[in-house]
Amino acid sequence: MGQPRDDGLPTGTIIGGMDSRERWRLVLSAPLSGPENMALDEAILESVVAGDSLPTLRLYSWEPPCLSLGYAQPYADADLGRLRKLEWGLVRRPTGGRAILHTEELTYSVAVPERHPLMVGGVLPSYQRLSRGLLAALANLSLEPEVQPAAGDSEPDRSNPICFQVSSAYEITVGGRKLIGSAQVRRRGGVLQHGSLPLSGDIGRVCAGLHFADEAQRAVAAEALRQRATTVEACLGRRLDWETAARAFAVGFGREVSLVLEDRPVSSEELRRTAELNRERYANPDWTGRL
Repeated sequence: MGQPRDDGLPTGTIIGGMDSRERWRLVLSAPLSGPENMALDEAILESVVAGDSLPTLRLYSWEPPCLSLGYAQPYADADLGRLRKLEWGLVRRPTGGRAILHTEELTYSVAVPERHPLMVGGVLPSYQRLSRGLLAALANLSLEPEVQPAAGDSEPDRSNPICFQVSSAYEITVGGRKLIGSAQVRRRGGVLQHGSLPLSGDIGRVCAGLHFADEAQRAVAAEALRQRATTVEACLGRRLDWETAARAFAVGFGREVSLVLEDRPVSSEELRRTAELNRERYANPDWTGRL
């Protein structure tokens, strides 16, 4: 659980820049369940804050497909009967926002101390800094992304502004459609930001696992989502496998944020803590159904 996948990238490989640049750890995870993924993100954050691990960029996927609810989202939004029939998992994220279906996607997480220069000034400035890395990562996938301006943002440079939604998320678009969205949580001296990059498939299928009054409403919601959001495959006109996407993402992100990314596994202590968090929180029905 949590070990790097076998993608031909040897452990210790350095990605992104000169050795004088700041060193971060790159974790390429094998597919995990929803609760395991959220537990591992939090375990890594705790280790980074404690100084036991370098700031970490983790790239991962989900198996089986999983519907994730935001930290404060009502549990009733999920249709448990349909989730069982579809054999999709369910988890509550530590970050805010609304429901996401995690399947055929590249998920990223960044775990750094709150005092890190990228994080100073609060949520909006840190989003703006990290968004430059996300834009570079997507450009390295041969995409032409844009980050949407935030209402009321008075920053003179509007090339990388953030559009906050109700959940304090922001969106990056390609061709006017949302492609990647992120959420951030600050806890006990650390910052965790993670986001979802759909690689392929029907972007509207998340509605299959949500509660609607009737099937007509479900169909309308799914079609509206298809008009508002997109996937890498739809943008490029071809399918991109996870390993190729992860490597290009890491190179683009590391170069733009001036990092040396060292491919390293998670530690035995992080794995121990992941199992603990998985059992006590993320796989615990009391946590998932608390609202």
